[in-house]
Amino acid sequence: MIVIPPSYEILDALDRQSLAVRIEACGRLCYKSEDRITDESAPVFIRNILKHGHNSVAEMAVLTLEVIVEKESLAGQLFKALPRFLNIDVLEKNILLITASVRAFRELYLEHGNLKIVKAITAYLLQRHALFFEDIVPERGIVPQSGVMVKKLYLSEVENLPVHLRARHRYLAVKFIVNRAVTHEMVRHRPCSFLQESQRYCRYSADKFGNQVTFIKPLFYDEQSDEYALWCQAMEESEKTYLQLLETSTPQAARTVLPNSCKTELIVYANLIQWVHMFKLRVAKGADPSMREVMIPLLADFAEQFPEVFGSLVVEQD
Repeated sequence: MIVIPPSYEILDALDRQSLAVRIEACGRLCYKSEDRITDESAPVFIRNILKHGHNSVAEMAVLTLEVIVEKESLAGQLFKALPRFLNIDVLEKNILLITASVRAFRELYLEHGNLKIVKAITAYLLQRHALFFEDIVPERGIVPQSGVMVKKLYLSEVENLPVHLRARHRYLAVKFIVNRAVTHEMVRHRPCSFLQESQRYCRYSADKFGNQVTFIKPLFYDEQSDEYALWCQAMEESEKTYLQLLETSTPQAARTVLPNSCKTELIVYANLIQWVHMFKLRVAKGADPSMREVMIPLLADFAEQFPEVFGSLVVEQD
């Protein structure tokens, strides 16, 4: 078996990549198939993901749009539709700032494609990001709508928004390498998007995993203690049983003997406001110590990058 410490990586480098590259890079984490990424692999991967309804992968990239309408009633159409998972701010009575994931924009069209403002948004996105809409838009396309102007905001423009808008419209992804007890808590944050290494598909007896199971070192026990030795014994026994089951079972069946200490990778993608909420809960004195182990240093990194948003958050001491 392998024992490693927990860690995290802020995936801000992906923010400078295309939407397709970003989505593939995140999506392949579930299957640990990052080795199959090539310069041409993203479109094929994305088409297959969407075809099979794995829509959560399409949550790993967002677009920020400025939508100008001639009539306030057109903006009202959008609010009456009660669009899910769209962040909408009214800059002026006829100017909307909208940030949403690729999945959210797809579902907006599927559920409310008869609305003029939705047609205009989708027509704009179809011209620039056809890969994500080609399977749901009619072959004849969408006729551009008069009275609605749509413009994409680039990351540099989002980062120059006033702080209260930046916190709502700037999204950031973090990849955690932690145990499954920690990820069980993280995925309870509903407004976030998540992708996680799948024990259903990952066969840890394969060469790519070193033919063994990886566990996260528990911070509760000193490595020289009797408790740590007992923990190691339990992990070795679970690994032995898991590998034996794989000889006659599928990974999804064999995984049932694996413990919470198993290493897993989880991408958490959320806007800065939601990260603030997560930090308030997960660095608190009463939070899970294994959670605090990664969230406290992560907060320090966030505070350095976005001091106006995270600088006032205080870590409670034990």
